[in-house]
Amino acid sequence: MKNINILIPALWLTVLVLSGNRSIAQDKGLVNNSESPYARLHSLNMQDVHWTKGFWADRFKVAKESMVPNMWAIYNDAQISHAFKNFEIAAGLDTGAHSGPSFHDGDYYKTLEAVASLYASTGDPKLNEMMDKVIVVIAKSQRDDGYIYTKSMIEQRKTGSKDQFQDRLSFEAYNIGHLMTAACVHYRATGKTSLLNVAKNAADYLYNFYKKASPELARNAICPSHYMGVVELYRTTKDPRYLELATHLIAIKGKIEDGTDDNQDRIPFLQQAKAMGHAVRANYLYAGVADLCAETGNDSLMHTLNLMWDDVTEHKMYITGGCGSLYDGTSPDGTSYNPAEVQKIHQAFGRDYQLPNFTAHNETCANIGNVLWNWRMLQLTGDAKYADVMELALYNSVLSGISLDGKKFLYTNPLSYSDALPFKQRWSKERVPYISLSNCCPPNVVRTIAEVSDYAYSISDQGLWFNLYGGNELDTRLKDGTKLSISQQTNYPWDGQIKVVLRESGSTPYSLYFRIPAWAEKAQLKVNHQLQDVNLQSGQYAELKRVWKKGDVVELLLPMEVKLVEANPLVEENRNQVAVKRGPVVYCLESPDLPGKNIFNVFVPSTIDLRAVPIQIEGADLMSLEGSAKMVDQKDWTNILYRPIAKTNMVSAIKLVPYFAWGNRGHSEMSVWLPLSR
Repeated sequence: MKNINILIPALWLTVLVLSGNRSIAQDKGLVNNSESPYARLHSLNMQDVHWTKGFWADRFKVAKESMVPNMWAIYNDAQISHAFKNFEIAAGLDTGAHSGPSFHDGDYYKTLEAVASLYASTGDPKLNEMMDKVIVVIAKSQRDDGYIYTKSMIEQRKTGSKDQFQDRLSFEAYNIGHLMTAACVHYRATGKTSLLNVAKNAADYLYNFYKKASPELARNAICPSHYMGVVELYRTTKDPRYLELATHLIAIKGKIEDGTDDNQDRIPFLQQAKAMGHAVRANYLYAGVADLCAETGNDSLMHTLNLMWDDVTEHKMYITGGCGSLYDGTSPDGTSYNPAEVQKIHQAFGRDYQLPNFTAHNETCANIGNVLWNWRMLQLTGDAKYADVMELALYNSVLSGISLDGKKFLYTNPLSYSDALPFKQRWSKERVPYISLSNCCPPNVVRTIAEVSDYAYSISDQGLWFNLYGGNELDTRLKDGTKLSISQQTNYPWDGQIKVVLRESGSTPYSLYFRIPAWAEKAQLKVNHQLQDVNLQSGQYAELKRVWKKGDVVELLLPMEVKLVEANPLVEENRNQVAVKRGPVVYCLESPDLPGKNIFNVFVPSTIDLRAVPIQIEGADLMSLEGSAKMVDQKDWTNILYRPIAKTNMVSAIKLVPYFAWGNRGHSEMSVWLPLSR
């Protein structure tokens, strides 16, 4: 669909006025691992963190006022998505046929989860009312045996058949997985069991189904969000059958005769040594396995996860944290002597170092999957390297998937775009209001931004951990019951000065763990203006332990230096090129900032002096980088493949903007990697 003008329902005009009164029966974090025996770090309650000022406060404000209401309007408008109308038809409340992709149910659950998360932060009763109304319809659509999948149920109303999971490309389990996650979040935010009961019935159905299903039939469940969902449902209900189900799902992964690399089931999971296939499915798989490890402590599963993480971060991940370089490819690619072994793969990890820029796929959902996986690995281990990747993806390849005003979206996230490309790829390279062929990414990125506050902190037996920095107020309790209240003031990621003021504390000693990002050099840490003699190693958490008292002030300084970054020489497309980073933010050169010139004629001197200069794009306060670069003469390359290099060059002022903000000023060309002039 083109030029959709989505109207936000009038109900949202009152939703935007916050109400502070509510009663929550069950306060837990987005991932409720507070009792996970093998997790080192645990989540806080969903309502404990409130953004106040700065980057994430601004993004959350857009989520509250634009992103979530816009997404709710889309998924409740039958003329656009038909998603809620499918539930009404399946419930017998309307007539008609199923419309939209088979994963539409899951998209709706993600949208519902975003509303529940917004309610957890704001307490607005109108949000609660909205959810109540649609949950009644969802519950009514569910079959008596717990099965819920509108595409099949609408057809079954006509035929009387009750077949399910017959299609190898079925999204039934994927949809149910998002139902489980949304139900757990809704329960923690509201204390209500209305959606949780639907999820439990669906999980009971899956439990009984998988006890009887053959491996071939059981494998008909691509994009395994249900691995995360089943574990989360176990954590919420403590029903041991759900942990048993999760264990079984991982155990049967790959135990079939005709598995595919695309679906990560050609090789049994414990025998896998390389990340391959569809990047969304892979990252969801790894996140689900990490959840299972937190409950079981299975060392064999953790060993495979470590292999996958090393392979992705050392060979296959973009500098933006993006995952999935290929639109279409083959596996094994160029390494097998048996053509019968070669399989078509799509939206997939490629070979090691196969990281094209113009044709990078990097589906927004895959990048979100990278966040989900690394968040769980961080909780498992307390290792800051996972927080570094989580932060990298959030600031770059996740935020790039949505416009700054929160109403337009990208499915793919290339690292370069040129109008001169002689082909047109699938998926628009301009953000659109609704991705008609596959709108799975928009509700996913909206729920992620609505939930970023849940990633900001963790707690352990030793104290409080600072994972992501941003202006906020925190009111929580430590594991021993100590009440803790702090305020954090910072303009991060544009400024590396972070100030933490303790507003309430207990009388026993505990630790505050401050993450020192891998990019940060010469960090400083002060308590009450006194420089602290502690280990401030990049890529680790720095521990401060004492009896903290009201009024204590901690100041962390992370120098924000501009860095030119080079890629491994085996990344063919990036040889003799550099990318520019400042803090966690990756920058790009965009054509609106070089009017009348070709951005692909710019060469960056290795000695370039780039200065941070505030800029506004679409009303968002950002930081640009300005400096002087070299340019070659503009020449016409039409029908020319090779020519002698240009012998003259000019100097030109350039301005770089955050990669996530590209394309917000109309149609443009863009590049992250720029040729190096030494």
